[in-house]
Amino acid sequence: MKSCGIIVEYNPFHNGHLYHAQRARELSQAEVVIAVMSGNFLQRGEPAIVDKWTRAKAALLHGVDLVIELPFAYSVQSADYFAKGGIKLLQALACDAVCFGTDQSTAFDYAAFGSFVKDNQASIDQAYQRIKNNGMSYPQQMTAVFRQLYPEIGLDFSTPNHILGLSYAKENAAYERPMTLYPLAREQAGYHDATIYPQFASATAIRQAIGDNQFKKIAPVLPTWMFETLQQAPNVTWENYWPLLKYKLLSTSPIELQRIYQMKEGIEYRLQEAAKTADSFQSFITLAKTKRYTWTRLQRLAVYLLNNVTQAEINAVWSNSYLQVLGFTEKGKQYLREHKKTITLPIIAKVSKEVGQQMALAIRADRLYQLGAPEINEQNFGRFPLRES
Repeated sequence: MKSCGIIVEYNPFHNGHLYHAQRARELSQAEVVIAVMSGNFLQRGEPAIVDKWTRAKAALLHGVDLVIELPFAYSVQSADYFAKGGIKLLQALACDAVCFGTDQSTAFDYAAFGSFVKDNQASIDQAYQRIKNNGMSYPQQMTAVFRQLYPEIGLDFSTPNHILGLSYAKENAAYERPMTLYPLAREQAGYHDATIYPQFASATAIRQAIGDNQFKKIAPVLPTWMFETLQQAPNVTWENYWPLLKYKLLSTSPIELQRIYQMKEGIEYRLQEAAKTADSFQSFITLAKTKRYTWTRLQRLAVYLLNNVTQAEINAVWSNSYLQVLGFTEKGKQYLREHKKTITLPIIAKVSKEVGQQMALAIRADRLYQLGAPEINEQNFGRFPLRES
């Protein structure tokens, strides 16, 4: 069965995501669409508005055949590591192609970019080291590197989906059997666009409308099932977890905070000072933010803090990867059965005590996610993959 992978978050699932799944199938001529989906904490350092099971069900009802969780250690990362984890899991699933959204306005050869990086990594690393810490942000630094080494493509690292596309291409090219790449231009709504268009809206705009309790505005841009579910579900944000994070910061010594993953350069002192006066998560990030420590970087650091994550735990997941199945259709089930000899990572369908040791970080993160609202159910033990026709 020919397959096409998509790496997603669905926060929440909207018409743009439905379009993505449909076009992935059409462009690749795939029989099976496989979604590698972030769990309950997301790439930009945020809790998902609804839990992973709700989002997986939305995917299965709207064009996806198999949903695999992108583990916490991969999902709450900068674009390079997020892409590295997603591509790793799709490769392990013997996927034939990958389709991703892009906000690049002109045609761009992602596969050629990936090949260039593979063949010139040493030169890229050297050029980056020469301009590192020159006051520019990482995207600005990488733009400067590639404009120097590969000027004919006019590379720009300034737009989020394009950055992810470049990261997917780079990781994919490193494999012996690269997947075919299918970039898909975003329709109408950009990544941060706050406008609700007649048919499409960004997830950012949808979450903002939900936060303002303006559900009627988002009805046209969501599948009916997702719209109805969002009206009933506890829609969590960082503010649900702010008291826990504030307690963690004010009750932990700087030496202990330094053990947290990505806690560098004395930022722990700045975070503690901000926590003393902040009365909300938003005000906390506003107080702590600097040119070097952007909003997104601080949000990811806050997720690591909330979950007490260490470098050793992150390393353990990268060296001991797995495929946790959240759900499948009959086609998805058939795909797993047909490819069981070529899938290169262990498949987890039910979380047992033994498996739980391998998934310790993900399970802890899910338990903390549950603290956001009493209505959030157990996320691992006693759960089985969702099945949809």
